[in-house]
Amino acid sequence: MAGFALSLCVLILPAAVWVTCTGMVTDPYRITRSELDLENEDYRSHRNPTESDYRTQSQRARSQDGERGSQCLRCCDPGEEPPPPYPTPAFQFVPQINITILKGEKGHRGERGTHGKSGKSGSSGPRGPEGMKGHKGATGSPGEPCKTYYSAFSVGRKKALHSNDYYQTLIYDTEFVNLYKHFNMFSGKFYCYIPGVYYFSLNVHTWNQKETYLHLMKNEQELVVLYAQPSDRSIMQSQSLMLELEQNDEVWVRLFKGERENAIFSDDFDTYITFNGYLIKPKSDG
Repeated sequence: MAGFALSLCVLILPAAVWVTCTGMVTDPYRITRSELDLENEDYRSHRNPTESDYRTQSQRARSQDGERGSQCLRCCDPGEEPPPPYPTPAFQFVPQINITILKGEKGHRGERGTHGKSGKSGSSGPRGPEGMKGHKGATGSPGEPCKTYYSAFSVGRKKALHSNDYYQTLIYDTEFVNLYKHFNMFSGKFYCYIPGVYYFSLNVHTWNQKETYLHLMKNEQELVVLYAQPSDRSIMQSQSLMLELEQNDEVWVRLFKGERENAIFSDDFDTYITFNGYLIKPKSDG
């Protein structure tokens, strides 16, 4: 009976699992305590096993299975706990912090700092290329028309004049030219309305045996004199000059007072006395 049991054993388990043993039954999960300690030691020494470590452990397990194959052990005995699982590598959790979530709100703008010292002037750079020709500009507004200024007069006297105890202004009765009425016929004076350079001339006829003595005046200033000594015959005498006048200046002719007999000749038929003047260059022309 015992020999038959060695040749063939059929066991009926409570969980209806049939296990057929031919020769001897091998328990692949039954590992001795010394073997587990050895493997735990190997794991502690290699926390991060490589492929070669796994290959070595696999070969060691196969060799141990071969040794256990010669033994006949009972499986699943009552009260026997299943072997512990093969220890798996423990992964270390490394926390990662997202820096962006720790960024605070944008602060207020600070006060402007003081200006720093100016740096040294750099050297001049090379001349740049010539730019393209621009477009033609718009037509400008018309300018003021060129102004031309004129001022001229020419007057005469047909009456003779004798000296008196006071100075006498020469008054004229004939008007030849009087542009813009700058010469006043009632006062016998030219009034400057256009500042600039003027030309003036005076012509008179002397009287026989009498002296001729006149001044050409600017305002109240005696500028030039027209003079002729007493003579047995009468002659034409003249005087001329250029003056730079300002606005409202006055130019006129004055007969000297009678310390000596002083006179200018004329008659009602001919004009022997003339006074002329005209503008040469306005001051506005520069």
